[in-house]
Amino acid sequence: MQRAAVFDVDGTLVDTNHLHVTTWWEALRQAGHRVPMHAVHRAIGLGSDDLVAHLLGDDRDRDQDDELSAAHKALYGQYFDRLPALQDAGRLLRRLDQDGWRVVLATSAGGAELSALRRAIDADDAIMATASADDVEEGKPAPEPVEHALELAGVPAERAVLVGDTVWDMRAGSRAGVRCVGVLCGGIPRADLVEAGARAIYDDPAHLLASLADSPLA
Repeated sequence: MQRAAVFDVDGTLVDTNHLHVTTWWEALRQAGHRVPMHAVHRAIGLGSDDLVAHLLGDDRDRDQDDELSAAHKALYGQYFDRLPALQDAGRLLRRLDQDGWRVVLATSAGGAELSALRRAIDADDAIMATASADDVEEGKPAPEPVEHALELAGVPAERAVLVGDTVWDMRAGSRAGVRCVGVLCGGIPRADLVEAGARAIYDDPAHLLASLADSPLA
């Protein structure tokens, strides 16, 4: 029976969370919003619309949402040619593929951003499919991105593991009924990931790869 390994991308496989923090902070600053960077950091992993709503609240000027998202995309896009994969990210995906796992990405990124992330990981041969922001109506922490990834893999939730770096990943995976594995390389504290549903925690992809035999992905 097939198994699926569903991976978040930003902060999990590619070291981009703090680039997102800086570029969202700057986009918000340019629009006249003073949002502390630590608050932006805690919101990374949400889709653009949800991130803006989370940071600015329901009483914000919603007509500004698209401008904020466009400003962030323009600022972040300056880094597309040099996004840094986390150590052993590609090796981890290839190892799981060799071990018979169906590897699927579940990410809020889409379009040119997703293409840049995949180039950074450099393991397209091991990636079966991608569930991107373009494919779902609701992003994490809703279960829809993970459920769509499972549909693409043709694997039931009880035969799947989600690997992510944020509480939004852990909540989405838990709501979809999959086992959740957290990584600390996105900067979110271990206790927060455990509280959100992580059953195991690793430092980064290299640590997970070295510990694979004793992990939920064994």
